Amino acid sequence: MRNTVRTFPIRRVALVAAAVSAALVLAACGSEDGDSGREGHGSTPSSSASSTAAGSHNAQDVVFAQGMIPHHRQALEMAELAAGRASSTQVRDLASRIEKAQDPEIRTMSGWLKAWGEDVPSATSSAMPGMDDSAHSGMPGMMADKDMTELEKASGTGFDTMFLTMMTEHHQGAVEMADTEKDKGGYGPAKDMAGDIVTGQTAEIAEMKKLLGKG
Repeated sequence: MRNTVRTFPIRRVALVAAAVSAALVLAACGSEDGDSGREGHGSTPSSSASSTAAGSHNAQDVVFAQGMIPHHRQALEMAELAAGRASSTQVRDLASRIEKAQDPEIRTMSGWLKAWGEDVPSATSSAMPGMDDSAHSGMPGMMADKDMTELEKASGTGFDTMFLTMMTEHHQGAVEMADTEKDKGGYGPAKDMAGDIVTGQTAEIAEMKKLLGKG
């Protein structure tokens, strides 16, 4: 009986010691995991660095976005007319591709301007901020209101010819604006978009000239 009383506390102490050791091991592992977690969060500055690497925007980037948004919107207006007025499947296909390419670019450029604290051109106006609607016709490739009215009234092969002629001029203006952004812009994503516009719309100009029999 006396031996039993003596061995029980010893066995209990051993168990407690083992539990303490296990707890210390788990705490050490938890500390290592926590350090790993902090290292993972430490990657945030690198994402900020990559964002900074895009470059700060300059006045040309603002001019590019504020000008290209209404320019694209007019192209979308023209493209939307093709669905119900064009007689050529090729013209309708081209118009659809123009819509798919330019609508997302409008949203992207609008996001840039908001982030920069700059005015976004109104969706109901074809003019840049600070201009009245009559001023937009001075932008490269922009159609005057009377041209848009004539296009709206056209249909069939007459529409096809008018659409291709007007859109060719419109694209040439966009390429001119994009070339300026490539040369003078400071914001990487804007310069990249300008490069895409030059490449994509130059190819479409060649396609439209071919459809007009001028290629």
